[in-house]
Amino acid sequence: MVTNMFSSGRYLFSFVLIVFLASFGESTIEPLRRDKWVKVINKIGVDLHVHCKSKDDDLSVRLLHPNESFEFKFGLQFFGRTLFFCRFWWGNEAHWFDIYDDDRDNQRCYYKCWWRVQEFGPCLLDGTTGEYSQCSGWNKELRHLHGAAGSTQPLGTANDTRIFGEH
Repeated sequence: MVTNMFSSGRYLFSFVLIVFLASFGESTIEPLRRDKWVKVINKIGVDLHVHCKSKDDDLSVRLLHPNESFEFKFGLQFFGRTLFFCRFWWGNEAHWFDIYDDDRDNQRCYYKCWWRVQEFGPCLLDGTTGEYSQCSGWNKELRHLHGAAGSTQPLGTANDTRIFGEH
């Protein structure tokens, strides 16, 4: 009989907790999520090529016309650090950016990590204001790719094939 009381108490506690969290809506549950939704929107004004990768996943090259978007979802590593980086190129310009860095983005974009890409760099959607106000410049050096150590050529330039291969 004592076992049944503890068992019933656990179910009641679980039910109350679920109802409590649900009453606050998605904003309360979002920080508990372990998956992310990344969206890249071309706001440059010309066709933009995008190639995103992680250590384990190559999302292939995408061509985005002005105002078009590309998106992907992924689950975070429970132990470790999730990192996706993208190369962007248009005309004679080529840049790269860490589109999702767990150290930087896990708390600030919760589930939706939506970026508006502009000539000066990407801007992250602020979930509170609904504005793309968290702007970043392009990455300067490639610190997270293996095999590039000791090289004197700048990485992420238009002719660099060590990162993304031939295009």
